[in-house]
Amino acid sequence: MSNLDGKAVVVTGAGRGLGRAFAVHAARAGAAVVVNDVDVELAYDVVGVIGEDGGCAVPSGHSVADPAQAAAIVDLCVKEYGTIDGLVNNAGLNYEALPWEEDLDQARELIEVNVLGVVHTGVAAVRAMVERGGGAIVNVSSGASLGQRKLGVYAASKGAVASLTYSWALDLEDSGIRVNAVCPLAHTRMVRKSERALRDCPPDRTPDRIAPLVLYLLSDRAQGITGQMIRCNGPQLHIVGQPHLKQPILERETWDARSVERAFDEVFHAHLENYGLEKRVPPRLREWLAPSAAG
Repeated sequence: MSNLDGKAVVVTGAGRGLGRAFAVHAARAGAAVVVNDVDVELAYDVVGVIGEDGGCAVPSGHSVADPAQAAAIVDLCVKEYGTIDGLVNNAGLNYEALPWEEDLDQARELIEVNVLGVVHTGVAAVRAMVERGGGAIVNVSSGASLGQRKLGVYAASKGAVASLTYSWALDLEDSGIRVNAVCPLAHTRMVRKSERALRDCPPDRTPDRIAPLVLYLLSDRAQGITGQMIRCNGPQLHIVGQPHLKQPILERETWDARSVERAFDEVFHAHLENYGLEKRVPPRLREWLAPSAAG
């Protein structure tokens, strides 16, 4: 279904994996695409594939981690196509490490790409979209933002992307700019680096199976949909619940250490949240449930 006819779209990190699928499918849907990747040879390759399909695309080798280069990606889109209608903030890094194994230089690099890259490119796109009177931004977050073993820094970066999505959606609705995030799970290079991820994501879950969701969110058919996190792992598609203030909310004039302890002992112990993507039961709640479970 050609639902992006006449639109100009930027896809970052589009040289391989999910980004490549998003760029190729966007072009097939009628969009003119800026294919961005720091490995510019991969970007040229994707542009070639799009051209062979009869689509329109230009390459960009800029780094989203640098604010001037991120702005240049958007400038390229406006220069080539006269406007920017959509942005897919897909560029990202990933690695596994336990907290005591963290390489802080590696952690900093990941944050610069996964968080600041979204900010740099998003801000540049927003400025152009405000001038034209609207647009659509699709950020790539992750189910890992809910907490996942050995992915602390990556999970934190994707949690930041989720929060940024909610905030920008609030800020930009009156400007006609929709901001949503997708939490994709597909068989990509990132998945192939992790034995655990491979068990949860077989080879048939290709990036092409995620692309229709992104195309829909970029299209005018998604009018009225903003501030949402949508997870797709191939066969499953669902909305991700957003953080909220959980009842009961206890009130007193002042709280001291003893009253806080009583709140947890007498009330909150039964309301503790299962945590992480695996929804692990908190230790205190496990202890509280143990007698009834044994009985």
